[in-house]
Amino acid sequence: MLSSSKSLLPGLSRLFRFAAMSSETGTYQLQEPLNYRGGARVQPEDGNHHEEVYEPATGRVIGKFLCSGEKEVDLAVQSAQAAFKTWSQKSGMERSTILLEAARIIRERREEIAKMESVNNGKSIFEALVDIDVSWQCLQYYAGLAGSLSGQHVQLPGGSFAYTRREPLGVCVGIGAWNYPFQIACWKSAPALACGNAMVFKPSPFTPISVVLLAEIYDEAGVPKGLFNVVQGGAATGQFLCHHPNVAKVSFTGSVPTGIKIMEMAAKGIKPVTLELGGKSPLIIFSDCVLENAVKGALMANFLTQGEVCCNGTRVFVQRKILPAFTKEVVRQTQNIKIGDPLLEDTRMGPLINRPHLEKVLSFVQQAKEQGAEVLCGGEKYVPEDPKLREGFYMSPCILANCEDHMTCVKEEIFGPVMSILPFDTEEEVLERANSTRFGLAGGVFTSDIQRAHRVVAGLQAGMCFINNYNISPVELPFGGYKMSGFGRENGEAAIEYYSQLKTVCVEMGNVESVF
Repeated sequence: MLSSSKSLLPGLSRLFRFAAMSSETGTYQLQEPLNYRGGARVQPEDGNHHEEVYEPATGRVIGKFLCSGEKEVDLAVQSAQAAFKTWSQKSGMERSTILLEAARIIRERREEIAKMESVNNGKSIFEALVDIDVSWQCLQYYAGLAGSLSGQHVQLPGGSFAYTRREPLGVCVGIGAWNYPFQIACWKSAPALACGNAMVFKPSPFTPISVVLLAEIYDEAGVPKGLFNVVQGGAATGQFLCHHPNVAKVSFTGSVPTGIKIMEMAAKGIKPVTLELGGKSPLIIFSDCVLENAVKGALMANFLTQGEVCCNGTRVFVQRKILPAFTKEVVRQTQNIKIGDPLLEDTRMGPLINRPHLEKVLSFVQQAKEQGAEVLCGGEKYVPEDPKLREGFYMSPCILANCEDHMTCVKEEIFGPVMSILPFDTEEEVLERANSTRFGLAGGVFTSDIQRAHRVVAGLQAGMCFINNYNISPVELPFGGYKMSGFGRENGEAAIEYYSQLKTVCVEMGNVESVF
């Protein structure tokens, strides 16, 4: 129970004030500062406006925070620079030990962290627990790599030689999205810290809470004070971070328009960037698939986290022969998804992130109907029976049929629980249609023909592809997109390259031969 002080995270009991039934939705009230600098929660030194923090399940405002100004951002970067001097000199094994301890703390306190994630984001506690497990696994994985980072030795003529050193970049900036707040912070910070960097992290202003818990966990695990700092704010705070002369790298997860702006700002300082942006990914279902698995895969590809997932396979291409059977079963199972209180264990879909986003998603459904699509189920505001949830941001999961490639619902990222079903006839046809998009984050195929499966994913213009499954993201696997979905990779060994730089050292063992 969240009210048990012995099991609470450091600071968690003072972060929220609970009513008597503290485990229930609708009882949370934010109390403590959400910025974190130099090993402590702090109020920003400056800022120009406040943001309200919502509980999506009830629509309640549970607190507010001051958006960090330029002075606060500078103090956070200075604090990270100081910690970097110590951390970067530690051996890989020393860093590994601390990261393993942080992973242990997250694993031990997964339920409390997951509940905070559900309160602020709206996703079901069932999913939030999985997110927290992925988070500690990420730290554990990069702890294993930290001690193995090494360079290369090259023998040169005459006994001379050269070697390479993989070195940290310095102070890295992480800018997170609101759909996976804690997990994204771990995906960015774990490889950064494993390589010897420091990080200043800015979460989405919609979900500012859980990343501060990660900062406290890192400190409890033993990182130098200031190694992982948190600044809260919106676009202006992000601009101060990207323009700061002592920031060495920016890693961003979010929308394409914001990603373009971040790339432009980073370019002025020749800062490397990692961009994990939007998607409109295809899921291709051939007639020789195992239909039961294909239906499950389509649900996983569309309705996790209320459909607010960048790599979702929202364009579901179904071979015409099995279109009726697939459609009937996917509609049946979608209608059985339990919507409601995200803190109840049997809930499978909670509220969307906020009211403006809910209205935006519903407007996509309305536009789809106007363009000729048929709503087979859902696509409407959902009002739970529980009185305290009636002002929450819920909608019923939606399936659209009679979709065509030119429709807005097929071309644009909706970022909500809306699946578009499109029939196809041949492999060549569907591959061309699947790639006819400016995005390239993910793609999937369901088929019993293993040669076809590999042939199709080889032809997909996407960075993350699935065969006979969808939306599984083990931390061992690199994740990132093609085209307008961004570049750079998170997770896997590949992420190490994006949080480090290579130095070449040439050693002469003889006399210098001069041409002069």
